[in-house]
Amino acid sequence: MAKSVHPFKRAASTGKKVAVVGAGPAGLACAHRLAMKGHDVVVLERRSKAGGLNEYGIATYKTVENFAQREVDWLLQIGGIEIRNGVTLGRDVALADLLAEYDAVFLGIGLAGVNALRAAGEDLPGVMNAVDFIADLRQATDRATVPVGRDVVVIGGGMTAVDAAVQSKMLGAENVTIVYRRGKAKMSASVYEQDHATQSGVRIIYGAAPTAVTGTDRAEAVTFAYTEDTPEGLRLTAETFTLKADQVFKAIGQTLVGAPEGIEVEGGKLPPHPVTKLWCGGDCAAGGADLTVTAVAEGRDAAEAIHAFLAGH
Repeated sequence: MAKSVHPFKRAASTGKKVAVVGAGPAGLACAHRLAMKGHDVVVLERRSKAGGLNEYGIATYKTVENFAQREVDWLLQIGGIEIRNGVTLGRDVALADLLAEYDAVFLGIGLAGVNALRAAGEDLPGVMNAVDFIADLRQATDRATVPVGRDVVVIGGGMTAVDAAVQSKMLGAENVTIVYRRGKAKMSASVYEQDHATQSGVRIIYGAAPTAVTGTDRAEAVTFAYTEDTPEGLRLTAETFTLKADQVFKAIGQTLVGAPEGIEVEGGKLPPHPVTKLWCGGDCAAGGADLTVTAVAEGRDAAEAIHAFLAGH
């Protein structure tokens, strides 16, 4: 990619047209493989830029020099792919219309929702989704203009929690604490990422869950209860503690929103091949881990299945 050389060649045009909804890793991988097979692809993306998680969901210190957009530009060199930004499924276009207009459709719409804390006061100003904070930071022309609190509390145990915490520290927050409801071994962020966070000045508290966010006009503190694993599941104990917090980030997992009507959602995910002419992949679809490499593989595999379908195999 650094040499601007594209190792793949586009096959002769098949005359077939495929719609890909979502320009994240799964959608772009699907589009690229379909274009390589000679199909024309139209990618519909709700945001102003393509790239999905790579563009909006990874901390700025991990992806530098506009890498995500350079990767998109490199991918488009194969030809046969058109990206239309600012198009949202269900608002600007209906799935039924796409299925009628195109020879096949792939949905890679990701997980745009965020799980609720289910704690009193989580709607107070100063409480926000960690993914939104990272996205705002990634798109800011001057990162110094992105507001960050003095006492930051991040609730969650995944990569997003670590990214939000480390990024807050880098922006000048004095005290940054990650609080995760289970033990260190069950934290989905790797041990390397956890160590990186603590080396960056972030404190991690394990085995505690939020019970309330308190404050007069905005968040000022978060109260937690220690937890314990039982045969019936995680249980809150009577022992509590409170952390001062003028900014609280929720990083407790994302959820599917905007699922098209008529498609049955199973376990919060879309089935990989719900109806004729329709495939789904990436974080929005059932099966596999919520990882970029998995999303890319699912997009590629769906493209192969679509190609076989279009070829009549």
